Amino acid sequence: MRVLTAAVFALAGLIFFTSFDTAKGTNIRTDASLLKLSDLIHERSRDNGEREESNAALREDIESLAERDDGRTKSEDDKLAALEEKAGTQELRGEAISVTLDDAPPDATAKLPGYPEPQPDYLVIHQQDLQAVVNALWQGGAEGIKVMDQRLISTSAVRCVGNTLILQGRVYSPPYKIQAVGDPEKLKKALAASPAIQNYMVYVNVYGLGWKVEDDGTVTLPGYSGTADLQYAQPVD
Repeated sequence: MRVLTAAVFALAGLIFFTSFDTAKGTNIRTDASLLKLSDLIHERSRDNGEREESNAALREDIESLAERDDGRTKSEDDKLAALEEKAGTQELRGEAISVTLDDAPPDATAKLPGYPEPQPDYLVIHQQDLQAVVNALWQGGAEGIKVMDQRLISTSAVRCVGNTLILQGRVYSPPYKIQAVGDPEKLKKALAASPAIQNYMVYVNVYGLGWKVEDDGTVTLPGYSGTADLQYAQPVD
């Protein structure tokens, strides 16, 4: 019996020591001392933004040096400029419209008879809502699109995690503004004709989700300044 008691105390001592060593003097039953995931995401977003600005500045310096004597003919320069314009890496100027989407008030109720009281998911902007707007604008002949402060290119992915937008390594909260350069009337018609947006408008009218379409006149969209390297899955050896 004494041997068993001694073994129990020894095991308890080992557990206490392990907990102390793991905690390093902190309270391991609370996450107050740990960096919350949302904080980490926003920190990485700020870092990515700063790196994009630095990369853009370096790219301008490199292009300026290359233009001094790059050995290309005028025809080759014109072809390269056309490709860069299509790729979205150069500024784009023209007439534009903007679409702004926003969450509904948290205390929203059904405004029209025959509709159920809202679930939490009814009151927030979802990934498919943003994608529906972007797809409709492309279909309406948009020459270039900017979401928040970033230009979209062919590899851009509009994704939402929870109630935040993650775009090209940066994080944004609503309201979300999407701006497109193109024929304003054609862009508006494409928005109105989209079945996905028609469904979204039901939630606008019933639960108060935010929706605003504006003519912006002549604007200049920034060129895409991030990396354009393609990444793909590789088999594990």
